[in-house]
Amino acid sequence: MKKTTIAVLGSHSALDVCRGAKDEGFKTLVVAQKNREKTYSDYYRSQGEVGCVDECLVVDKFTDILGDKIQTELLARNAIFVPHRSFEVYLNFDYKAIETNFKVPLFGNKYLLKLEERGVVPNQYDLLEAAGIHYPKQFTDPTKIDRLCLVKVLEKERGFERAFFLVENFADYQTQVADKLKKGIITRELLKKAVIEEFILGVQVNFNFFYSTINRRLELLGTDTRRQTNIEGFLKIPATYQSDIQNKISLKYEEAGHIAVTVLESLLEDAFIMGENFVKATQKYFPPGIIGPFALQSIITAGPPKKDIVVVDISPRMPGSPGIFATPYSSYLFGKPISVGRRVAMEIKEAIDQKKLKTIVT
Repeated sequence: MKKTTIAVLGSHSALDVCRGAKDEGFKTLVVAQKNREKTYSDYYRSQGEVGCVDECLVVDKFTDILGDKIQTELLARNAIFVPHRSFEVYLNFDYKAIETNFKVPLFGNKYLLKLEERGVVPNQYDLLEAAGIHYPKQFTDPTKIDRLCLVKVLEKERGFERAFFLVENFADYQTQVADKLKKGIITRELLKKAVIEEFILGVQVNFNFFYSTINRRLELLGTDTRRQTNIEGFLKIPATYQSDIQNKISLKYEEAGHIAVTVLESLLEDAFIMGENFVKATQKYFPPGIIGPFALQSIITAGPPKKDIVVVDISPRMPGSPGIFATPYSSYLFGKPISVGRRVAMEIKEAIDQKKLKTIVT
């Protein structure tokens, strides 16, 4: 166990994982796709005290990681694999393969990863309901739309991106769907799997938690918000021009990055209670429950009677926002900023030292 390698797919938050693992004394390995490897094989490769990627395994396509050859390489290096969203996306959302064919020890509970797809049973809404967490009203029948709603449907060309659009009633829904079908942005088949939910007006904040199964402790490592294109550029255009431009372009909520933010200290207790209740719900539905990092992606709404936290999405794995260590919450707990990547490595290291590795991997 002293020769453990921390491995990760070359995308999303791989560098965060590797830097944290190096800081805790582990070897690091990135599995990168051909023509996308230079970030890991060149720019951030380990060179003495510089860099954080010790080894880069280049594959023709990301799905090769499910084959015997790459898994044998990882097992030979005594690897523990850390999943993130791109791991799911680039394996074509094949959760059955992840759960049954991926033999490399995976940090966390891999049976929770599929929660990001709302069509599973039980799904993230079932867990939010069980945890007593406020989430947006859902509309399974578009004819019942009676308020401003956000429609989330996967794009035709890029199955991992969602074509968000706003509607306020069924007529508006029909008009926008017809336009997006005509432009080839979505398909009727994908539309059947769309989620229609109440649009929550407020401030978007992701609460990035870490549940330590070793210490049985819930930790808030940081908070962040998203940078999205092209909606942000649109909002910077003077209002007098927005309606004209909106008729010529399709608004998108594509993720481009994140910003570290802080929240009012008076909101922290409510956030922790939500996190604790979510952990208990995962333990009930997907034993042993959440292990390590997860995020409750939320909207903070105005009163009266007081501000509320509404959870609009769940991320049961590494967040895609390495900059959250810049918020003060991990420092309050550990006396210094701790990235999610380093916190993962700390948990693995402690589990190895206490001979409890089986409690943190699946």
